[in-house]
Amino acid sequence: MILRNALDLIGNTPLLVLGNITNGLEGRIFAKLEFMAPGLSKKDRVALQVIEDAEKSGRLKPGQPVVELTSGNMGTGLAIVCKLKGYKFIAVISKGNSIERAKMVKAFGAEVVLVDQMPDSIPGQVSGKDLELVEIEAQRLTKELNAFRVDQFCNPSTSRAGEIGVANEIIQQIDEKIDVFVDFMGTGGSFIGVTTTLKRHFPDIKCFGVEPENARRYSNPEDIGSGKHKIQGGGYNMELPLMTEDKIKLVDGFITVSDEEAIQATRRLACEECIFAGFSAGANLSAALKLLTGEFKGKNILILLPDSGTKYLSTDLW
Repeated sequence: MILRNALDLIGNTPLLVLGNITNGLEGRIFAKLEFMAPGLSKKDRVALQVIEDAEKSGRLKPGQPVVELTSGNMGTGLAIVCKLKGYKFIAVISKGNSIERAKMVKAFGAEVVLVDQMPDSIPGQVSGKDLELVEIEAQRLTKELNAFRVDQFCNPSTSRAGEIGVANEIIQQIDEKIDVFVDFMGTGGSFIGVTTTLKRHFPDIKCFGVEPENARRYSNPEDIGSGKHKIQGGGYNMELPLMTEDKIKLVDGFITVSDEEAIQATRRLACEECIFAGFSAGANLSAALKLLTGEFKGKNILILLPDSGTKYLSTDLW
C-alpha cells in the first residue's frame, strides 16, 4: 500500500503485551505504542484531530498561522500536520524541556520560540509557573499574528482524539476484557478521552490517572507537592480544564509515581522489551506494576506509551 503523505501514518498504532516484564507475575500489561508515529508521540493524532476539527468548523482559515504552547510533542505533531496542510506553525516551548523536542519541531519546518524558565526552576523540570510564562508568550504571538490558537489544555478535540481514535483502535485490537486503564496526565485529554470510551465498552473497567509524586494535584489536593519533577510533558500542578466535573466522575482514582520509579521502569522497557520510550511511558508502566502486584493481581491492565526515548537523549534518563 502506497500512502499519500505522512498524515496517513498517524494512528493505527500497535498494541503489545509486555510479556518479559510481567513474566512470573499473575496478569498482563498491554501497551499501546503511541510513539510509533511520524513525530514519535501520541500528540501526532491529537494535532491532526485539532486541525481537522478547526478546519471543519471554520475556526481555522486557509493560510492562517497556527500558534501553540507545547512541551514539544504537541509541537512536533502540529509541525507535521501544519506543514503538510499548508499552514505556518509557531511552537512556544519552555527552555526547561529537552532540546531534542525543539530541534525536532524545527526539523519539520516550524518556527520555535523558546521561553526562559522562572529563576528558581531547574532545567529539565518544567513547573506550572514556567508554563505560565510560555502561555503569556503564546497569547502575545496569537494576537500579533492574528493566528489560530490550538489551546490544547482547553480544546475538546484533544480528548476527542483519545475518545474516537485511541480507544476505538484498542477495542478493535483486543479480543478480551481489559480490567484496568492507567495513563499519565499532561493535558488530561488522552486519559479522559480513552477512559470515556472504554467505560462504555467495558462497564467494569477501573481507570486511574497517573501523576508525579511531587505534583499530585488530583492525587492529594491537600498536599500537592513542590511541582518539581523530571517527568516531562505533564504534572504541572494545575487544574486541567478537560478534567471537568462530569468526566472526573468516570475516574476511579489517581496514582503517584516518583522520578526514580519512572526512570527505572522506562529503562526496563528498553532492556527487557526493547521498547525505547520516554519518561511518561515509564510512569505508566510503574503505576501499572503497582496495581498488578497489588489489588489488581491477575488482571489485564492497559497503558499508553506516549513518546520515544530519542526525545530525551540529553537528559539523565539514559
